[in-house]
Amino acid sequence: MQATLDLAEKADKWGYTRYWLAEHHSSDTLADASPEILLAAISARTDNIRIGSGGVMLSHYSALKVAEIFQMLEALAPGRVDMGLGRAPGSDQMASFALQSGPNSDPIEKYPQKVFDLMRYLSETFPSDHPFGKLRAMPAAPNWAAPWLLSSSMGSAGIAARLGLPLSFAHFIAQDNGPEYVKWYRDNFEPSEWFEKPRVNIGISAITAETTERAHDLGTCRHVMRLLRNKGQEMKGVASVEDIKAMDFNGSDLEFIEQQRAKSIEGDPDTVKRKIESLAEQYETDDVIVLTITHDYAERQRSYELLSQAFNLTGEGRVESAKTGS
Repeated sequence: MQATLDLAEKADKWGYTRYWLAEHHSSDTLADASPEILLAAISARTDNIRIGSGGVMLSHYSALKVAEIFQMLEALAPGRVDMGLGRAPGSDQMASFALQSGPNSDPIEKYPQKVFDLMRYLSETFPSDHPFGKLRAMPAAPNWAAPWLLSSSMGSAGIAARLGLPLSFAHFIAQDNGPEYVKWYRDNFEPSEWFEKPRVNIGISAITAETTERAHDLGTCRHVMRLLRNKGQEMKGVASVEDIKAMDFNGSDLEFIEQQRAKSIEGDPDTVKRKIESLAEQYETDDVIVLTITHDYAERQRSYELLSQAFNLTGEGRVESAKTGS
């Protein structure tokens, strides 16, 4: 948690314009089950950077409660709060059941309506004759948090287009058809009372170091984390480079690791910058959120620092964001 707060301060100083926190439950490797609490702490330790969720899993909660959470955050950090919303569980099936236990749990099919209700609470636009028409999301704030719908498929991209809301596409999860999904979103965007035009950012996995070899070594930490999780051998935290080099991998393991490497961006700062710019052009966006997972915090911090220098983020940079949750 302290590393998360420290990195937020550093990202603010280095010129990043967003810092998002993910929501995950019952995980041995991802530590943030309550992004809203960490965001409140970050608001007190930063001055300029936007803070937000990437995302809050609205499927678990009531629209009114989430609206109140983000009204409170907006009151603490006026004008710099992002409200990223997701419909994935952020957990396994049992943890998802425990989070929603009770006779009134909403099925996933209710997610679009919950997003719509949440926007109504924030903008205070429920019709007067609606049962919720007299309810208010408290506390009152001069603005409301900027909404983003998280997506790794056509499902949430379609919801974002239909409701007229910004889209944050998780390229680090779904690469194969990402640009096509985002193009479909833009082509089918229906202007809403909240947004007239489509807006897109993308989330990518990237890591850089002084040398390409070290960047590949560090990137392998995340790939092995995913490998062990898929094999039901999830370990506490993220394995170190030294631990990984001492592990024995079979042919299918090595193939999986290389497949994951192909889905990430790794290398020296100039190489990583060039690849990120190329990917941003494919998606036609200059708002890129970078997810970097390593065993050692100092090396993760250094990766973000090198990236900020490569893009000259204190000037006119293209990569705008940092994301954490590990």
